[in-house]
Amino acid sequence: MAPGLTQPHGGAPEGAGSARPARRMDQALLLVRNGLRAPGLSLSARAGPCHQCLYQFLAFVPPSNGSLREPGTVAVMVDTQHPLTLLLNSSVGDRELCKIQYHFGEFGNYSLVIKTLNTSTVSCDIVINEGPINSYLPILFAFLVYMGILVIVVVGCLFMKIDPVRNWVYKKLSPRETDRLINSELGSPNTTDSVSSDATPRLWSTASRQRLRSLDTFRGLSLIIMVFVNYGGGKYWFFKHESWNGLTVADLVFPWFVFIMGTSISLSLSSMLRRGASKKQVLGKILWRSFLLILLGIVVVNPNYCLGPLSWDNLRIPGVLQRLGFTYLVVAALEVLFTRAGADSGTLETSCPALKDILPYWPQWIFILILEVIWLCLTFLLPVPGCPRGYLGPGGIGDFGNYPNCTGGAAGYIDRLLLGEKHIYQHPSSSVIYQTTMPYDPEGILGTINTIFMAFLGLQAGKIILLYKDQQKQIMSRFVIWSIVMGIISAILTKCSKEEGFIPINKNLWSISYVTTMSCFAFILLLLIYYLVDVKRLWSGAPFFYPGMNSILVYTGHEVFENYFPFKWKMQDSQSHAEHLTQNLTATTLWVIISYLLYRRRIFWKI
Repeated sequence: MAPGLTQPHGGAPEGAGSARPARRMDQALLLVRNGLRAPGLSLSARAGPCHQCLYQFLAFVPPSNGSLREPGTVAVMVDTQHPLTLLLNSSVGDRELCKIQYHFGEFGNYSLVIKTLNTSTVSCDIVINEGPINSYLPILFAFLVYMGILVIVVVGCLFMKIDPVRNWVYKKLSPRETDRLINSELGSPNTTDSVSSDATPRLWSTASRQRLRSLDTFRGLSLIIMVFVNYGGGKYWFFKHESWNGLTVADLVFPWFVFIMGTSISLSLSSMLRRGASKKQVLGKILWRSFLLILLGIVVVNPNYCLGPLSWDNLRIPGVLQRLGFTYLVVAALEVLFTRAGADSGTLETSCPALKDILPYWPQWIFILILEVIWLCLTFLLPVPGCPRGYLGPGGIGDFGNYPNCTGGAAGYIDRLLLGEKHIYQHPSSSVIYQTTMPYDPEGILGTINTIFMAFLGLQAGKIILLYKDQQKQIMSRFVIWSIVMGIISAILTKCSKEEGFIPINKNLWSISYVTTMSCFAFILLLLIYYLVDVKRLWSGAPFFYPGMNSILVYTGHEVFENYFPFKWKMQDSQSHAEHLTQNLTATTLWVIISYLLYRRRIFWKI
């Protein structure tokens, strides 16, 4: 059942705290006291984020015993993650008595008191019997801990500016030049073709001349947040994927990873072609790398380490790495096949110099626009049995329960038709709030079209870096322009609202508005990191730079070893946000440390 729509726990005696069920994370105890002699009451609830949802029955509240002056009482557990709307109806005639909106606190103890004020007026008041805890204090504590670590690192860097200290440290560490030996697994963002032979121990400054550290930093930032939310994000709702329309922190990272993959594709393929590799050779590498990513993805999302042989009947086909692999194949092949000589260097003449990062690539843009037309036609015109044409909703109890089996509209229908219900994700995020029962895969077939578009926009960022090489102000101004353009498109498509736009922002569907919004953020974030890391060199990119250099290894490793110590252990209190947050942050930090150690030992897993 959806959060806040839990079953009642039987009658409770008069004492406010005398009938407390076992405490559950993100829940509070509500004692409903019916002071009306007659009739009994029906209590229903609806979660705040549940758009156009039916009220869900919670409990029947018996009438009071007039002779003994005892109110009819029932105890229910209610959700504390989101505001709830409580609805009390008379069991006779189903007449609405009162409706209350309230945001309960975790582990709080509340009473909903219903009584008669006069012959025609009924009052419904919520009383706090026992105050809730502040479930967000663990986040504040974790923030302070990491800020303390940052202060220590900054102080250490200041000491490193003292010559005797710096010389002693470098003598002990004996760093080597590693950047000339490695490439990012999804593209090496080299800024020059030649490699300096300078062996001085200034690792950051030496590396900065050879590769754009901002790209690896961006990739690593996206990856680390992805690892954290995949591990559970402390069980906080805003670190989980949005149930349907809208955005949470968890919805930001995958498109950013796709975006920076596109940027790296532009830089790495340009470097390979300039070094003399033939298009046939490059296409062969692209095909092989895509095949390995897809194969690895199928293995990762179908674990059977302790469950015996994997059943082919329930093999999940889509997944994150699968979508990355196919997206890489399309975008990289598109770049190799249609790139014109001199376009990347800016020597190719164009009729409008202000658009020299667009006009030379018009065949690619036509291809992408055709893909978007296909997405729009399939999404809004494809007939889906039992569902309205162009449906973009979650199904379940959404849309007042009229389309319970229409989750995802055309996107869900295409996956179920082509892949089969048992070969797609069985527990979509929409089931949490909207109580959907249909399988739906957020990495399905139709959404891949817009993932390609997202990577292509990242490719566009790479073209800007190549075209305006060494013109840092031009690069940053173009990033700003692209961000504004994408933001305007998003505002039009969504009407600046969560639910009422032409095409709402939706990660499950990978809607076009989701892509334009995420690319708007991505251009701005890349601009900031580029300015801090590669322009002003105020930040080395650490610690995100290191997982960014080994992203496939970190992603695969965190999936494979998710349930193994030291990434997971048996908790003393599984209903504690603090313990979950500690465990998830520890696991994520371990992967940062592992990636740093691998970097120091020049171990990089390339596909």
